[in-house]
Amino acid sequence: MTDLEAFNGLPEAEARERLAECLDIPRWVDTVLEGRPYADRAALMKVAEVAAGTMTDEELESALDHHPRIGERGAGGHDEEHSAREQAGVDPADRDVARRLAAGNLAYEQRFDRVFLIRASGRSGPQILAELDRRLDNDPETERAETMTQLREIALLRLEQVL
Repeated sequence: MTDLEAFNGLPEAEARERLAECLDIPRWVDTVLEGRPYADRAALMKVAEVAAGTMTDEELESALDHHPRIGERGAGGHDEEHSAREQAGVDPADRDVARRLAAGNLAYEQRFDRVFLIRASGRSGPQILAELDRRLDNDPETERAETMTQLREIALLRLEQVL
């Protein structure tokens, strides 16, 4: 049995839980669940991508509530596990990067009134800092769009890992 066949056959409650680990937006979870059974991974990923393409402000804020700050560790749960793996390129022992991330996170939150979100997987601490610095110059509309893009990329990456 393939991972996709296993996903297609999961009881709804378990499938819902796994999807919420990827993107905890009930509308997104419902849309992806409604597409089961999927003929192939590409079909599943397409539905997931399209469903994550638009979010209300409330959905965006709710999803961001589950993400720890870059460079920080959360209080436990599936999001912390995913975040720790995704942030592996950020060396917690590098005090300079940690200090600059903390300052950047604070500046971002003061400017945009939400946590800075980036697909950290595959990026080093300096790369993340460069993106944080760049995005601080965005206007609110541009930054909202970038945040949604990053959230969608994280959700799809996590969905690949959950399968």
